[in-house]
Amino acid sequence: MSTQPSRPQNSPSPDETEVAALYHRLLDCWNKRNAHDFAALFVENGNSVGFDGSQMNGRAEIEVDIGQVFADHQTAAYIGKIREVRLLTPDVAILRAVVGMVAPGQSDINPAVNTMQSLVAKKQDDRWRIALFQNTPAQFHGRPELVQQLTDELRQLL
Repeated sequence: MSTQPSRPQNSPSPDETEVAALYHRLLDCWNKRNAHDFAALFVENGNSVGFDGSQMNGRAEIEVDIGQVFADHQTAAYIGKIREVRLLTPDVAILRAVVGMVAPGQSDINPAVNTMQSLVAKKQDDRWRIALFQNTPAQFHGRPELVQQLTDELRQLL
């Protein structure tokens, strides 16, 4: 017999809830254009792969590179939807999400920059941090109906 308290089948565990909150903080830091707080969400040797394939290794490099992006560009705001949070071990989780972006001064998602995002989180000292964050353009080459379907799904979040 299990001595663990049961939870409803589709109810997230406390750790899954914390990983989802970590992801939402990441999007919030991006939307507020705060490179320091964005980078602080990563483990010291964390990695990030940008939309354009650029790689950032380590918290310090992530902060500098993201700060440069914010300094050089008017970045669009993320509108994200988590598709899955899954614990691989008690201290490692993956999160998969879909994201649209709304350019400054606009009110609609730009389908050309829809993204699939993946995050690997690691629990250290009872706190979840990002080990790897990756953006992959969701262009569905040759399948425009899938771009439209994803854009319509994300528009429901506006």
